[in-house]
Amino acid sequence: MVKRKLNFKRVIIVIILFILLFICMGMGIFVYGLTPVNKSGELQSYQVLTGTTVNEVFEDLESKDLIRSALFMKLYSKIAGTISIEAGDYQIGPNMSSIDIFKALKGTSSSNRETITFTFKEGRNVRDFVANLSEVISINSEEAMNKMSDENYLKTLISQYWFLTDEILNEDIYYPLEGYLFPNTYSIYKDSSLEDVIIKMLDETSNQLEKYKSEIENSDYSVHELLTLASIVELESSNTSDRKDIAGVFKNRLDIDMPLESCVSTFYAFHINMGDRDLLLDEIYDCSTEYNTRCKDFIGLPVGPIGNSGIDSIEATLHPNEHGYYFFASDKDMNTYFSETLEEHEATVKRLQEEGSWLLYE
Repeated sequence: MVKRKLNFKRVIIVIILFILLFICMGMGIFVYGLTPVNKSGELQSYQVLTGTTVNEVFEDLESKDLIRSALFMKLYSKIAGTISIEAGDYQIGPNMSSIDIFKALKGTSSSNRETITFTFKEGRNVRDFVANLSEVISINSEEAMNKMSDENYLKTLISQYWFLTDEILNEDIYYPLEGYLFPNTYSIYKDSSLEDVIIKMLDETSNQLEKYKSEIENSDYSVHELLTLASIVELESSNTSDRKDIAGVFKNRLDIDMPLESCVSTFYAFHINMGDRDLLLDEIYDCSTEYNTRCKDFIGLPVGPIGNSGIDSIEATLHPNEHGYYFFASDKDMNTYFSETLEEHEATVKRLQEEGSWLLYE
């Protein structure tokens, strides 16, 4: 009888130990599930839309790799007290624990922050972007340019957006995010950081390109190449009606390995804003940079975009008009003249110069 009682007690003790072990393991898994996803991640603007439920927010956070587990987040919210999340923008990031994110969402949203309008026009480059943005929010231009070239920061963005690839890390590219900041009018907070605005603009780029994703994947271009050519089409086009014809000219040249000979690429190559002055002969034929398509030895696309194009130029690049033109010229009134041969083109240029219609920058 004594032996049986001892065995029974041992069984009870073993069972209790196993239960405690499972509880400890469960607690460990639960605690781990609330730890930060990435200790080196940066804060970003996270928007909660009107009508979004708490569980939908948690699931979205998991899908964006901002938390490890929506389930554990839900369990924690039951323990800490169920919350209702206001619509608005919140500053959170993968470097925050789920508990910290919970507290941020439980607090007041940024919906009461002062908003301002920021407009970034088609064809403008990264230098313009920083200059324009510094006029409406408090950023240091030099620090902003450095941030936008920081490899670790760029790799973080590459991991978040399907259209950003390692192509932007090419050391010959002047500004890695050139071509990827979608031109539009944005409502931003006056106390926004540079990173906040970049995320908002990249989100818009994603929205605009998403409908063309499969078409791009089945085209002759990578996203980077598409945006590179589109940026040239954007700056070479005097008006919307000419874009597809201009895109067709460049496609014709690419198809026969003919230099693009785009003046706008040469302006960009030497950091000259169009309208400031004309190009020098030494600049036109300088082959020291992969941006200068006027270099006779350079075949193909520049190393990266030369500006940020709108959707019309992207569509024109994807769907260029088919024709036999290999040359074009524009006059002061923004009329475009297309030619099939160099002789025809040179005759057009000579006529425009004689008429005083040839566009010159002093």
